[in-house]
Amino acid sequence: MRYYGIKKKILYCGLIVLLFFILLHPSRNAKGTYEFIEREHILSNLLYDTAENFSSTAIVECDYYNVVYDDSTLSISIADGDLVENHRVKDGGEYVPVECRPSLSTAIIIPYRDRAEQLRAFLVYMHMFLRRQFIHYRIYVVEQVDSKPFNTAKLMNIGAAAAIRAGFPCLVLHNVDLLPLRPANLYACTKLPRHLSSSINKLRFVLPHQNVFSGVVSISSKQFKLINGMTNGNTGDKSDLHNRLKVAGIKITRYEPSLSRYYMSSQKLQRKVIRFNRDMKQEMKKDGLNSLMYTEVATVLHPLFTHIMVDL
Repeated sequence: MRYYGIKKKILYCGLIVLLFFILLHPSRNAKGTYEFIEREHILSNLLYDTAENFSSTAIVECDYYNVVYDDSTLSISIADGDLVENHRVKDGGEYVPVECRPSLSTAIIIPYRDRAEQLRAFLVYMHMFLRRQFIHYRIYVVEQVDSKPFNTAKLMNIGAAAAIRAGFPCLVLHNVDLLPLRPANLYACTKLPRHLSSSINKLRFVLPHQNVFSGVVSISSKQFKLINGMTNGNTGDKSDLHNRLKVAGIKITRYEPSLSRYYMSSQKLQRKVIRFNRDMKQEMKKDGLNSLMYTEVATVLHPLFTHIMVDL
């Protein structure tokens, strides 16, 4: 009897361990946790548009079917290496595929200060990642060089304004500590603003709240101008975007969790609470792109990125 009692306890312990494993496992974030664009509908939901004055000598148009159905996962170790030879990235961090003529142009905007190693790793990884997607893109790094509190939203506005002036129809607002794992997570705009980083390793690949709209997001330049960008206040960040889009009656969208996985390289995860401002409609009109004031210290076209240095 004692033997069967011990065996029963072991069985119970095993079941408890299995239950915890199931609850904590990333795959628990499966279909149904949030609404998303089904993979077979991604191509029909893309905003096909290229930057003004963009030209390509390629004859064949790029086909994004194979990109969307790419089931590979990139290794984070790529960030520790160097770019392959003949990476074909132009000064300013601009890339145009030569294999085909792209029908998607994207400006990737990163607010930055005092993260040199993280930025180096990000640039190497992202250029290796993005060249697999056959899109025309350019990476903008907007650095705050003064000693004031780091103002993510204002830096995003500055980068967005520069990209819009350059004629880019699609903006990806990107934290430097997030690296996409799935090449199928296309860095292009959809008809609705999209939350790209809805599945992050430090959150066990689970979206904590339906209203989260930060980390990495894409939005068309037209939509960004429609909501007047983001607040320029010191406490502003991309969560402000959610409120502005809500006021404008614009919904957000996502891809399925398995395609939206990201690796976060920061040591600490900052959780932000989204608060809805009842006066947002009036605030949107007076605070944003139309009230953007800063001093441009310099703009330098580095081999891997366009470096905009500003004093806020």
